[in-house]
Amino acid sequence: MLALRTLSVLLCTLLLGACATVAPPPHAPLQELFHDQLFKPSTMNMDPEQVFALSPAMRDYLDREIAFQIRNRGPRDALLDSLYTKGQLQLEYDSDRTRNAAEAFAQRRGNCLSLVIMTGAFAKHLQLPVRYQSVYVEDFWSRHGDIYFLTGHVNLTLARRKPEVHAFTTMEADQLTIDFLPGADIRGQRSREIDEQTVIGMYMNNRAAESLAAGAIDDAYWWVRASLKADPRMMAAYNTLGVIYRRRGLPELAQASFRHVLRQEPDNTQALSNLVLVLDEGGPGSESALLTAKLRELQPHPPYKFFDEGMAAMRRGEYQQAKALFDRELARSAFFHEFHFWAALANYGLGDVKTAHKHMVLALENSSTERDKRLYAAKMDLLKSRKNMFH
Repeated sequence: MLALRTLSVLLCTLLLGACATVAPPPHAPLQELFHDQLFKPSTMNMDPEQVFALSPAMRDYLDREIAFQIRNRGPRDALLDSLYTKGQLQLEYDSDRTRNAAEAFAQRRGNCLSLVIMTGAFAKHLQLPVRYQSVYVEDFWSRHGDIYFLTGHVNLTLARRKPEVHAFTTMEADQLTIDFLPGADIRGQRSREIDEQTVIGMYMNNRAAESLAAGAIDDAYWWVRASLKADPRMMAAYNTLGVIYRRRGLPELAQASFRHVLRQEPDNTQALSNLVLVLDEGGPGSESALLTAKLRELQPHPPYKFFDEGMAAMRRGEYQQAKALFDRELARSAFFHEFHFWAALANYGLGDVKTAHKHMVLALENSSTERDKRLYAAKMDLLKSRKNMFH
């Protein structure tokens, strides 16, 4: 099994969801929500054709490196063996940024959306039937600075080309689902098929969120605009647009985007959170109070609630309380590295070195960037030699 994760983002409770429910809206983006004149033109290449485009190096890889396997095993099995089973490319998971197919291949790394795009690009070139799916999973949150990331889940299914399917084998039975999430068990999970335009929209919405996190607001605007042009059904991208307007200091335009999402999806907690935040900045009011009550009903324990309370307990030196709070956060997000890291420190503060080491190992194993891996490896060394790691 090989799983994919797409990211979406929330900025100080401002959520930019990338894998939100797709409602049946108009077949063109709502033009009145765009205000191009407020943003500087971008110099970045946002051509949707580039998302799945094969580079010369990718074509050379197919024509030279695995041509023999393709002739002997068929294109699908040769592709999977070379990319994943035998690890010829030695691909690494890296959630720092979303890459297109050519970038993921050139750098031999990418987040799961990048790896699915790269695999899909190879499959299309080899004329393999390919299908993309959004898989329903529990919300998985992470945070970088004041930005919260809500991780969705996508994978893809490949079949052999029709001439290669035996008469006694149906196309359905011959399909193989590739899931890039380590250790994922996708059996029995519900999913819905999404088309290539939606995948392109997700890619561009991710790039918008990443640009916003880097402070590149103008680039973020043009990326999200391209996202909605690729797939006008993507409510998550309208949510991202609202966050961009708020960051630019345009609360009325931000509200318009969030309200558009809520007209389609009245219980969308990302848009509700964002709208409440914008309304509160203009002063408390009755609408904000009503929406806050609805949000509390839909989401009684917001992301990072227990973690933030645990961090406050750590600052007070109340390690037992901090441990209990971090454990509550881990109970709903068992594989997030930052929660394990601070659980390790809380246990260390209690003198439980064995449990602290266990959590530090899990933090290292579940980290998704080279930067985090280096940090946790260094902290593991410090765990052996220093007592006061959290000061």
